[in-house]
Amino acid sequence: MTWVKICGMTNLEDALVAVEAGADAVGFVFYEKSPRCVSVEAAREIVAKLPEEVEKIGVFVGPDEDPINVLLQTGLTGTQCYISAEGVAGSKASHKGIDRDCLPPQFRSLMAFSMSLFGEDVSEVERVLIGFADSKKKIPEGDSIQDGVLDTFLMDSGNLRQPGGTGHTFDWRKARGLVEGMRKDGLKLVVAGGLTPENVGEAIEILQPWGVDVVSGVEVRPGTKDPEKVRAFVKAVREMDRKVD
Repeated sequence: MTWVKICGMTNLEDALVAVEAGADAVGFVFYEKSPRCVSVEAAREIVAKLPEEVEKIGVFVGPDEDPINVLLQTGLTGTQCYISAEGVAGSKASHKGIDRDCLPPQFRSLMAFSMSLFGEDVSEVERVLIGFADSKKKIPEGDSIQDGVLDTFLMDSGNLRQPGGTGHTFDWRKARGLVEGMRKDGLKLVVAGGLTPENVGEAIEILQPWGVDVVSGVEVRPGTKDPEKVRAFVKAVREMDRKVD
């Protein structure tokens, strides 16, 4: 089944609606320029009241942010780091003293990037993805990296100044060849950007992604979800799953 993430959570009620609708994950934005930004304290309170099996993903943009530190403080199970005008999220953070055993058992790390950054040429995207695929292949025998680390990428439609949450889609058909190559290399794609209950089925049909991520497409206004749209989104994904199967 397609992995479904409902992002931009700012309150417990919306998070519970997503869980009840059947979402696999909920997301929390820790980017102060976003209208959906949530504090560490608020996120911790929400996360504590969610089912253990639901993934809780923190979204980070600034290079000075410390994704792992926030994860440990809040009980999140994964991180989603963007490339933005400020740099790569978390690139300046210090993770000294963090042992792998401190991370959640099912820790997931998503690298997020905007297709608009690459214009008509996706070769740079391919270069980055091939680099990650090769990194996994070079891991010494006896060592292992769990699923969800160095293998999951999120394609969005934002730009350097607004990495996500734009409400616009990117050209899914143009990205189809790139996505097919990702699958061959064992990489997972999560599609984001402008998804709605009405168009998510088309996105899945064209790209056959591992997962989908929605924010503005299920909101009343930034930071506040529309319960009916959340349910309709998850339902649309599951209906497409059945068609594909």
